[in-house]
Amino acid sequence: MIFDNQYEQQRIEKSQQLKDLGYAPYPHNIKREASTGEFKKQFAYVIDTEEKRDESKSLSVNGRIKFLRLMGKAAFVKIEDESGQLQIYVARDNLPEGFYNNVFKKLIEVGDIITVTGYPFVTKTGELSLHVTALDLAAKSVKPLPEKFHGLQDIELRYRQRYLDMIMNPDVKDVFKARSKLVSIVRHFFESKGFLEVETPMMHPIAGGANARPFVTHHNALDVERFLRIAPELYLKRLIVGGFEAVFEINRNFRNEGMDHTHNPEFTMIEFYWAYHNYKDLMRLTEELFETLIRELDLPTTINYGDMQIDLSGPFKKIAWADSLSEIGGVPAEIIEDREAMLTYLKEHNCAADPKLSVAKLQTELFDHFVEPKLINPTFITHYPIEISPLARRSDENPEIADRFEFFVAGTEIANGFNELNDPIDQHERFTKQIEDKNSGDDEAHEMDEEYIHALGYGMPPTAGQGIGIDRLVMLLTNQHSIRDVILFPAMKPIKTQENDEEAN
Repeated sequence: MIFDNQYEQQRIEKSQQLKDLGYAPYPHNIKREASTGEFKKQFAYVIDTEEKRDESKSLSVNGRIKFLRLMGKAAFVKIEDESGQLQIYVARDNLPEGFYNNVFKKLIEVGDIITVTGYPFVTKTGELSLHVTALDLAAKSVKPLPEKFHGLQDIELRYRQRYLDMIMNPDVKDVFKARSKLVSIVRHFFESKGFLEVETPMMHPIAGGANARPFVTHHNALDVERFLRIAPELYLKRLIVGGFEAVFEINRNFRNEGMDHTHNPEFTMIEFYWAYHNYKDLMRLTEELFETLIRELDLPTTINYGDMQIDLSGPFKKIAWADSLSEIGGVPAEIIEDREAMLTYLKEHNCAADPKLSVAKLQTELFDHFVEPKLINPTFITHYPIEISPLARRSDENPEIADRFEFFVAGTEIANGFNELNDPIDQHERFTKQIEDKNSGDDEAHEMDEEYIHALGYGMPPTAGQGIGIDRLVMLLTNQHSIRDVILFPAMKPIKTQENDEEAN
């Protein structure tokens, strides 16, 4: 049975006793007149009155009992709702005869949700409180809350039981309120620029839109394989072909990869496409978006992120990929195009690298190890090798370079954007090369999407597109250092697997 320890059984027995006395442990149609925060705001004036109370006023509030101190014929209780905590005073003589001794003292306990009605008064310690004249149970808690002074410390349990995390650690809710506000600001920002919000499929017949390993599922009715989307890119660009000129989507992506402090297998991104604009326009738009977020979230332009101080005032630094390897990463400039020299350098610095990797992919290893961790203040890294940019347009100045950037803050990639490849012949050749890579063992290489090539054949106007990781953006602006702290229900290793690992160790 799920409620099998003695304390839970005791609470279940109390729930039955309530029923026997005619009190429903789970009543319905419970109304709330005011939140605890509204009570405090409405009756703040009582603090400055001579009597320190106003018995002419009465209000009902609801909340979960977080603290209960019995004192014979009376009790002080702290109740909590989304807006905060409120102290209430429960006296035997203000309640129906027998209720205090037979119901409140014996059957109501910490964790229960109650409705109380009463008038405002100020205690001797100066705390605005509610003097109870009526008390009803709104929901019985049959599972005890964690012990008050130690709280909910187990970080794994906090992620697995987010509801309990929020009960015991109210500040957690502030992060998710900030997340909701941030998403709303981002949505309104793009709408104000004339972008249209759209929805595209979450199950794709072909995995594409980014270099990543997909989740695979099966559609029974059609008897076909489907892939949870890696990215919405190829569908959003079909809409540009169709005549929309500015579109965005805020939604989930799924990548069947490892988990760490910046990666979760399902995550939220905004991806947007803008006809008749280029990647430089996207960088300016990103700077403007950050200005808007700072203003609307009421943040300073210099924020703390862990032990880092980050200056978010624009314009942001811009540096070419190849230059960043030496100027920021300290990699000797003379080895950056030398395959063997890069392999040697990586080995000397205890960085494992597959000796079969191409020059561009070895440069990626160098960038990941020596450049990315140093990109603390907002930085646009531009001019990526075309080999690692299969959907980006070639630069007119150098066909081996993509008109592309990635945006980094606090040593983490936040966004990726580029001029979109709209030449169907070039795109077909790149997909063909990706298939070769996949056949050579690259599980993250793109599949051939002939239907997308078919769409490009009708002509896509010059377009720039970008994706921004919402989870990482929230992490940055709320000073959270694990992606699991900004996702309400993050992916977790199964408990049985975890126990087996511990036994193995």
